[in-house]
Amino acid sequence: MIVEVVTNIMIQNPGTKEVVIQNRKRKYPGWCFPGGHVERGESIYDCAVREVKEETGLDISELELCGVLHWINRENDERYICFMYKTTKYSGELIAENEEGEYFWLGIDELLAAPKENLSCEHYVLSPLYHDCGKYSEVVIKWSGDESTWEIAYK
Repeated sequence: MIVEVVTNIMIQNPGTKEVVIQNRKRKYPGWCFPGGHVERGESIYDCAVREVKEETGLDISELELCGVLHWINRENDERYICFMYKTTKYSGELIAENEEGEYFWLGIDELLAAPKENLSCEHYVLSPLYHDCGKYSEVVIKWSGDESTWEIAYK
């Protein structure tokens, strides 16, 4: 079994309610929250802090774990496990762009109303794990082809 472990972090300005959006250029292009792969020997929390700093230039703290998004490939049992955090505690200057993509602040209502084709992975940015934090602890997505075969369960 192959398991990939990643993080995804919603950084929200407590005053304006805007969130940091990454417009990804590489794999899975489109809007997403910053995050990335956990490195060998690294804690998941530390990965979240490191990835945000590398990608956005922001220093974050007081992360709240909102839950886990768990992708399971029915055909080969590959798993992709994403630990989803959010925070309103950050400092620094948001960078505009790097090799990963472009970064900008966007109102949460604008994000929720965005066309799906703008989104890198709607299950990350639109997840009830973020927007109803505490209601669910896990989203399990089982797939074996196109989206019509997906089975999505909130737990």
